Amino acid sequence: MSNYPLAYKLSWLPRLLRSSLAGDRNGFVAPTAALIDPLPLRKVRLAFVGDISAVANRDAPECDPVIAALLSSADLVVGNCESPIVERPRMAMGAWLGTHHAMGERFLADALATAGIARDRLVLSLANNHVLDQGIAGFEETLAALGRLGIRTIGTVAGGPVQHHAAGSLTIGFAAFTLWRNTDAAPFEERISMHAAEWPREAVSGIDLACAVPHWDWEFRHFPRPPTRALARRLADDGARLIVGHHAHVVQPIERIGGSVIAYGLGDFLGTAFARLPWPTRVGSIFVVDVSADPATRGAIAACNMHFFIRLRAGSHERLVPVEALDGAFKQRVAGRLKAIFPTAEA
Repeated sequence: MSNYPLAYKLSWLPRLLRSSLAGDRNGFVAPTAALIDPLPLRKVRLAFVGDISAVANRDAPECDPVIAALLSSADLVVGNCESPIVERPRMAMGAWLGTHHAMGERFLADALATAGIARDRLVLSLANNHVLDQGIAGFEETLAALGRLGIRTIGTVAGGPVQHHAAGSLTIGFAAFTLWRNTDAAPFEERISMHAAEWPREAVSGIDLACAVPHWDWEFRHFPRPPTRALARRLADDGARLIVGHHAHVVQPIERIGGSVIAYGLGDFLGTAFARLPWPTRVGSIFVVDVSADPATRGAIAACNMHFFIRLRAGSHERLVPVEALDGAFKQRVAGRLKAIFPTAEA
């Protein structure tokens, strides 16, 4: 059984069809900011992408060269692996309907190549509600596939509460967890982290930057709920200097709490619901964070920038196109939505 509250379940379909702009809009900041002046001479670049799935794609996506160049410039790319990676779905009907996610190893490899993401510079979180959609055997198959592809993972119980990964000359400590699950508690919690990081002393020793990657909030809402913002504050108080969330499937705003930066939701990187969706759910973002590698400010966030794109249908796959490349009335609609979420955003 899932752990979603009844109010959430009742609101899921209406919000899927019409993403909500309701909620508290106070306290959020621009999608682009320089936090160190002057900027450090040496930097490490992190690029965060949203949920990755093959649900809305039979074939690998097309990716605009501008997006591929942006992702290939990163020392480390971090995303959420929203679908188990299996050769053949065990829940075939659910996979066909889109309720039980699944994607093939070849699809993921081709999608990463198209997007300019080098596998040895990629970290994928497995802490999400769909990770056991193809059962425990599907989870084991996913780990094996990612191992063959040379892709690092975060968010598993076996990996510990904080998992260390190199990014250029820095070491980043990632704490990935999900608040939501689609299956019974026991098999899920034995494998996937469902606890917010407490940053135990031994777990953060030797890291330059503590980064939380939560799968949180309610879907199809552009503004995070008060409990989500309260959790972000607790994570920041506990030492997380960077927090990048998933699960909403629409873009959400950025907040700064003391010296911490929180990007509440990036939307989907590759479609994770259905092939045909209202356009606000097809707007995604890439959150680029430059981290200082200078001795005096090592590990401090130097600058951050949210890059917006949209997923357009192209037969059996999607095309990822920067919002700036759109034109006409559709571009104006997208720009209006982004300005409502990020008041200074320009498309």
